[in-house]
Amino acid sequence: MSTVRGTALLGFKEFAVSQGIDPDSALAEVHLPLDLLDAQLSGAQFNALVELCAVRSNNPLFGLQFGLHQGTQSLGTLLYAMRCTGNVGEALNLLTRYFHVHSDGAQVRLERQTGNVLLLYEITDGALASVRQTVELAMGIAACLLRELLGHAWQPRGLMLRHCCVANRSAYRALLGLLPRFDCPVNAWVFDESLLAIPLEATDVRCQQLVQQHIDELARMTLQELPSYVQKLLRSRLANGQVAIGQIAEHMMISPRTLQRYLMTQGTGFQELLDDTRQAMAARYLSDSSISLTQLASLLGYADLSTFSRAFTRWNGISPQKWKQHKYQIPR
Repeated sequence: MSTVRGTALLGFKEFAVSQGIDPDSALAEVHLPLDLLDAQLSGAQFNALVELCAVRSNNPLFGLQFGLHQGTQSLGTLLYAMRCTGNVGEALNLLTRYFHVHSDGAQVRLERQTGNVLLLYEITDGALASVRQTVELAMGIAACLLRELLGHAWQPRGLMLRHCCVANRSAYRALLGLLPRFDCPVNAWVFDESLLAIPLEATDVRCQQLVQQHIDELARMTLQELPSYVQKLLRSRLANGQVAIGQIAEHMMISPRTLQRYLMTQGTGFQELLDDTRQAMAARYLSDSSISLTQLASLLGYADLSTFSRAFTRWNGISPQKWKQHKYQIPR
């Protein structure tokens, strides 16, 4: 089960009221405490809360607007550590390295592509089905972070979202200054690679060391956390093709046999985690996106659609074609 620090809901009550929602009632409905700041929330509760508020406020852009309203304050110590780095690239690299301290059910990555940089966000908690609101909340916070780091230099080239569009497109443009591209293979802000070299203001070196030490202490991974970490790696690599245990073990700088032994102590194995990851990703894509089943098979690392269809039928007792018909009530 993934967790989120209580600071992720800083400003929630004020914003909920502005949307016509009783915040205490919403928190109670998803079994969250009224005093959020020092709480450790489950990823499922956090996601359920944002989804519930979008429905109650009749605002499909609730998550995005909350993220823009909240800004970077929810990142806490991590934000201060980023400000202590030398330039924007170093700050974002630190974010990708330690984001799991803020939320261990999601992953942030930087990817360079021919002059562009993608700041990617991926929810890795496979237990969550529809995550549209939480994703847009995170992308709103990311926009505030990049604007804070870059100032007037922040001129995004695009925003990619994995889910389909359910709100008025002009509303997105009014909030973000651009129209996102929907049904993409990833969630990512896209911007000019040269922006990574922009320097940040110098800060006290001793303060930087103390912040880094604090984050390192929080970031130590226990054996119990290993299965979820392996699933994060699987999610980030599946779109590039089939993933083998050797690739994951190499990334972790251990042998495949050692990795399998560690996983067995936690009552699981590599193939089981791979299967669970694919099953969760398939359900999420089919819930939130309108991509074709052939594209989905490829994104999950299957060689062809028929192999994916057999696996999906084994998981759910129904083919993905029939599952989609039922989900969207498409008449036969």
